[in-house]
Amino acid sequence: MRIFKNPPRETWEDLCRRPLADPAELDSEVKAILGKVKKQGDSALRYYSAEFDHISIIDFKITERELDEAEKFVSDDLKNAIRIASGNIYRFHKSQLRDEETVETMPGVKCWRRNVAIDKVGLYIPGGSAPLFSSVLMLGIPAKIAGCRRVIICTPPGRQGKINPLILYAAKITGISEIFRIGGAQAIAAMAYGTETIPRVDKIFGPGNQYVTKAKEIAASEGTAVDMPAGPSEVLVIAGPQADPTFIAADLISQAEHGPDSQVVLLTDCEKLLSEVSNELSVQLERLPRKDIAALSLDKSMAILLKDPYECIDFSNEYAPEHLIINTDDPHELAGKVISAGSVFLGKYSCESAGDYASGTNHTLPTNRAAKSYSGISTDSFLKKITFQELSREGIEKLGPVIEVMAGAENLAGHAEAVTIRLNSLRQ
Repeated sequence: MRIFKNPPRETWEDLCRRPLADPAELDSEVKAILGKVKKQGDSALRYYSAEFDHISIIDFKITERELDEAEKFVSDDLKNAIRIASGNIYRFHKSQLRDEETVETMPGVKCWRRNVAIDKVGLYIPGGSAPLFSSVLMLGIPAKIAGCRRVIICTPPGRQGKINPLILYAAKITGISEIFRIGGAQAIAAMAYGTETIPRVDKIFGPGNQYVTKAKEIAASEGTAVDMPAGPSEVLVIAGPQADPTFIAADLISQAEHGPDSQVVLLTDCEKLLSEVSNELSVQLERLPRKDIAALSLDKSMAILLKDPYECIDFSNEYAPEHLIINTDDPHELAGKVISAGSVFLGKYSCESAGDYASGTNHTLPTNRAAKSYSGISTDSFLKKITFQELSREGIEKLGPVIEVMAGAENLAGHAEAVTIRLNSLRQ
């Protein structure tokens, strides 16, 4: 990790920038993929499966038999773990589903909102070397709670054209049966435009690499809603002098192993902790199966010495991390000052892995400083909030003159007339 000691505030903006691929080159590559899928449909998907994944795919859709057989490859211990995690995720997200009261804003004028599920949603589930079956739970459970009529999954297949059985098992217990073996930017294109096999959806969800994130960005600019910018994963740890360096190193490595473009950051006001964590990183890295991947991420990551915990929280709010761990003497005091973060973990025992899998909160979160303006996934993400209003005779009589005056001030005579004609009818 790169180490910075007491960097001046004017340098913080540069330190907060994530290492990204060349924007122009990335944009060009992804636009080409989306354009080809939009024009050629399944034919383009087969081309990119051969080009990127080196496999030939005849049928993109997973069969019922494949879905049923997946359970055989899941151990009883893992099934039990998934059951517990699913229960926690369900309880937390179910609690977010609330009916709102009707409000009488003035006599005779009633306003209210009603939750309506988004009709068709597409979930992108990363696969490859680390198939994120937990993302199926994190996205599928709130989609089902919200009541989405159609939920589909796109996920990249392995070398044999098969989907990891853990992803299929998680989908089955979540109640999702429409699953397609396609990944990358081309999968986002398929859900955004629709192909002969894959239906067009109303909103796309799910994390992914820079290509997937860019594809979602382009799809959003062309009219398909997306959840948020959710690119390469990241964690920022604020650690005090009392923090156990083995805990801190483990937290950093657990995020670094996601991929070489993930970023981890350590902030502390204890110079001694910097060297202790650095030494512990070397020890723990050696026994990590994904050591090479994590090492690439750590090379681009940083540890920063700042003057006190409050300066640490100031930097964190500028960085706006996807995951924020506060491991200090009084984490709740600092937590009250957090204004930009995807999900926050308080205290020495609250590892980021808890949120990734089983505490109940969602792990699909904004990255690359998007936490300054975006929230993580919730049940609300799968809902539309439709407003209603009803005016009685008393309501139009009291509110009508207000509307007439305001519409007149904006020179919108038609708006005023819609009120006036009603008021006149009451005077006859």
